[in-house]
Amino acid sequence: MHFVSEQLLDGGVLERRFTLDRIPGILWTPVSASAPVPLILIGHPPLGLPRMYPRLAGRARHYAARHGFAAATVELPGSGERPRWAAAEQARADLRRALEAGGPVGGDIVDALVMPLVERAVPEWRTALDALLALPGIGGPVGYEGGVISVGVRLAVVEPRIVAAGLFAGSLVPAAMFEEARRVTIPLHVLLQWDDEGNDRQAALDLYDAFGSKEKTLHANTGGHTGVPAFELDTGARFFARHLLT
Repeated sequence: MHFVSEQLLDGGVLERRFTLDRIPGILWTPVSASAPVPLILIGHPPLGLPRMYPRLAGRARHYAARHGFAAATVELPGSGERPRWAAAEQARADLRRALEAGGPVGGDIVDALVMPLVERAVPEWRTALDALLALPGIGGPVGYEGGVISVGVRLAVVEPRIVAAGLFAGSLVPAAMFEEARRVTIPLHVLLQWDDEGNDRQAALDLYDAFGSKEKTLHANTGGHTGVPAFELDTGARFFARHLLT
């Protein structure tokens, strides 16, 4: 991990940008911490870190200010400044055509769009976690939140260092992920926008029902994809506090 810049943000949060195997990432840490702190991995959709930065930084700063958590994110394959990925570009084009035609999005399109991203992104998240936990001042435990929900599901299954996850029900889910969801056992906090124009509500409910976790909570709010109420950030922070501050 190579740090390329740092700046002190309002509220006593140190933001450091890094590269890891040429993958860009950002780490936020509370400067007031006197002992190693828990870490939240903040996922995001494949829109690029520059576009997502205000929302990611806002969540990270909230977690640092309220509970002293560190937070980190990495760029997804084929997004932002990373090399274009022809198969992903084709899958996105196919999705746009299907949506513009007004018909249902076929499972073949969903699989082509999501599954290769999961296969590439999850190992990169795990490598980043190795590097982050090796840094002084970060000691775990680890939570994961946000992002493409299928990436979160796979991480919850394969990464034992992640002990709790907050998932956003707002992305197309391949059929194979429902079987993986049954293997998820960590505590879950799931957000669902009831009127999300880009999400199949019933599929989101079916996925929630499939999760094997004994502790799982669904928060559904009216409004579209970007209309998540501000108070849900506090709700998510309290969820992570219960499971990371042990």
